[in-house]
Parts: sequence; C-alpha cells; structure tokens
Amino acid sequence: MAILAFKLQSFVGTEKAERQATQEVAIVEPEYNPVVEIENTVTLFDSLLEQNLKESGTVGAAAVITYKGKIALVKCFGVRKAGEKNPVNENTVFRLASVSKSLTGVLAGILDEENIVKLDDRIVDYLPDFKLKNPEYTNQLTVRHLLSHTSGLIPHAYDLMVEDKVPLEQIIERLDQVDLTAAPGQNYGYQNVVYSIYDPITCAKTQKTFESVIKEKLFQPFGMADASVNFEDFKNNNNKAYPHYNRGHNRYSPMRLNDRYYSTAPAAGVNASISDLGQFLCTLTDDESEIFDTKARQTVFTPQVNSPLNRSYFRSWGHDVKSKRYGIGWRIVDYKGREIAYHGGYVLGYKAEIAVCDQEDIGIAILSNSPNSATAKNIPTFLNMLFDYKDSVVLQEEQKEDSSQNKS
Repeated sequence: MAILAFKLQSFVGTEKAERQATQEVAIVEPEYNPVVEIENTVTLFDSLLEQNLKESGTVGAAAVITYKGKIALVKCFGVRKAGEKNPVNENTVFRLASVSKSLTGVLAGILDEENIVKLDDRIVDYLPDFKLKNPEYTNQLTVRHLLSHTSGLIPHAYDLMVEDKVPLEQIIERLDQVDLTAAPGQNYGYQNVVYSIYDPITCAKTQKTFESVIKEKLFQPFGMADASVNFEDFKNNNNKAYPHYNRGHNRYSPMRLNDRYYSTAPAAGVNASISDLGQFLCTLTDDESEIFDTKARQTVFTPQVNSPLNRSYFRSWGHDVKSKRYGIGWRIVDYKGREIAYHGGYVLGYKAEIAVCDQEDIGIAILSNSPNSATAKNIPTFLNMLFDYKDSVVLQEEQKEDSSQNKS
C-alpha cells in the first residue's frame, strides 16, 4: 500500500507540475513587432515600387525598409545580368558608390567614441608629410573636415586622376598643388580623394589596412556578411549584380566590370547586399543598440555645414526640402518637418540610395544595376507616404483628446 500510495502521489505531483508548466507556457505573450504600426504603408509602397521598377525597365534591384530596429520589407526584383536568368536575391552584391561615404561616416563615429581616431585630430598628426597649398591650413585640417567636405579645397579635387587609376598615395602627395577656396571648416566642397585620406589615417593609427578596420568595426559587429571593399572580392563573388547602361527607351545592356574608384575605398569602394544594408539600418534605427549608441549617432548625424546643391539634386523630393546640410558622411535634409540623413551614389552602371530618419526610427535603402532617373523618386515617395500616415495618426489622437475634453 505504501508503494502504491507513493506511486499515486508521484503521478499526481507530476501531473500537477505538467499542468502548471502548460499554464505558464500558455500565458507567455509573443514579442511585439513594431512593424505592424506601418505595415499598411509598407505594403502600399511595395506595390508602387514594383510598378516603378517595371515601367522604368530596371534590370535588377533590391530594397529594404527597417523600423525601430526591425526589418519591415525586403524586396528583390529582376535579374543580376540582362539576358540571363539568375535572379537578384537578398545576398546579391552591388557596388554602393558614394553611399560608401555613409558607412565610413558611421565607422568614424565608432572610432571617435572608442578614442582610436578622433574627429578633431589633425591630419598632420597621423601623416606628418601631408601638405596643402597653404601651410596654415595644413596645420588646421582635421578628420572632421575631411568627412564633412569642409577641407577648403576646390570640389572634386583630382577625381580625374582617380578615373585614370593613379594610386591614392600619389594623388594625396599632389594636394599641395590644389587651389583652396577657404580655410578648413568654412565652406562645403564635395570630395572623393580628400574624403579617402581617412584610409591612410586609420592605417597609421591602427597599423591595419582600412579594409581590416571596417570589417572589424563595422561589417562584423553589424552582421554585414556579404560586404567588402575591394574589386577582387566583388569580381570573384558568384552572386553579384552586373552593371548596365541604357541604350535608349529604357533598354539596358550589360557593361564590363570596372575597378574605378576602389582606390578611394572610404568614399566609393564598398560592395554590399541588401541584406547587409538591412542589418546596417536595423542597427541605426534601434535606439537601444550598443554597437552604435546615442552618442555616436549624434556625432554622425549632427550637421556640420550648409551644403548648397543644384536644385535638380533633390528634384524628385518636391518642394518640401527646406534645408540641405552635411554631417559626417551623410547629407542632412529637412523634409516635411523631419531631419533625414540621406546619401546617394552612382558609379558605372550602379545606383545606390540610403536614408534614415532618427526621429521616426525608419531606414530605407535601394540598390540597382541599371540607373535611371525614374527610380529617383522611390525613397521620397516612401517617406512622404510614411510621414503623411504618421501625421494623420497624431491628428486623430489630438481630435479624440479634444472630443473627450469637450464631453467632460
């Protein structure tokens, strides 16, 4: 009887424990996904983007939207190369062109916070032989000036030498022959060579290549598994998008791969997939991120200088762009009452665009292997849709509050 009672008690105890465990599991709530807040807007934009890509004759493209640190949309369209069937997928690698500047800007924010390369460090403290035409300006020039395009040199200094594939080190040695328009920090003048001085600076400080530094501090911690910064990696990647040129009437033909601008890696040499940019934007739109925290975010996205641009640059954004400035590797525009960090890039058959609104925790990027003007409206179209929706929600809440106050 004692044995039977023990077994019965054990059975009852086990059954009770299992029932309690079942009840405990049943009350666990699923993790809230903030993407539901904007899913209708994202779905509508997805259909508009699909239509735009088809009508523009785009060969291959990929897009990603992130919201509050979560992926809201990953869209892959078309093929990697016209005339072939290999589809673009989330790991297909594109050239980022000048969107590379934005990734370098984030890297610079991280290295600044870690006291590895401070933004206000002087260039001559890393490169003692560096010279500008004006010795006083040489001693004043800082890393911040390089990455905010406020070096004082005439815009696009020696870009033609980059096109001619002159090594970066040799081009930098000739910067003392370039005319200056102002002292460092005063005027905006867009650069590729000058921006890429960040390469030998990081090498001098870390005794590592720029490629090693950006992999260690950006690609790996951000989870950007497909990203690279050299032509060989891109050429040897079996899942790459080929460049195309427009023969007219939105008919595209493939171009040969070209290694131009890889010598200016910080400015234009990054390769990445839409999966990479999704991970990148998730980190940038996550307020609780420890990889890229609030201090680094403020450092990178704080405007450094007004950047007057040709009116056509933001033509597709309409008349709602109220100011145009430049931060650390990002254009900062005031659009519909929000501050948008944005950058575009174009190089030999590739187009890339990226935008972040820290105020709304939203990020978007679009990559294409067949550039055309029609697709330039996609990012402002999405932002316009999102902000209109957000504003309508706020208005409805205000109206409800007013109504309840009137009743009381």
